[in-house]
Amino acid sequence: MMINEDIVDAMIRIAKSARLHAYVPYSNCAIGACALTSDGTLYGGATVENASYGLSCCAERVAIYKAISDSKRRFDALAVVADTEDPYSPCGACCQVMVEFDIPEVILANLKGDIRVLMLEDLAPCAMRTKKNKKAEDKEEEKEKEDKEEE
Repeated sequence: MMINEDIVDAMIRIAKSARLHAYVPYSNCAIGACALTSDGTLYGGATVENASYGLSCCAERVAIYKAISDSKRRFDALAVVADTEDPYSPCGACCQVMVEFDIPEVILANLKGDIRVLMLEDLAPCAMRTKKNKKAEDKEEEKEKEDKEEE
């Protein structure tokens, strides 16, 4: 699945707007994100830092958690934007949360307008997938069918 260009543009706009609300007194690296749920709802999120770094929350997770707290469980994509040289890439923890909620496409962007769209499996090939992860389960079933067909 490829997200259409108008939706990508809207997601990046929301992520850019969200990053303006980031609380980043330690890194001064404001990051914004936008999660697209399967029903078309868009949720923005911004980085929230804490003096105890482990208690900080990345923009990607904020956007996802906002959707989850609004009873959304199915996602189509996530966009992330930062003021970086290259399109910004999520950290491992954020990728793991995206795997947990089966977010297939990740839109990486920066403020210069550079955009890169990746499938989550390409961005985080070694993420932990469990049987609770429906898409991972579906992929395993597809692979088993393919293996049986090859025999």
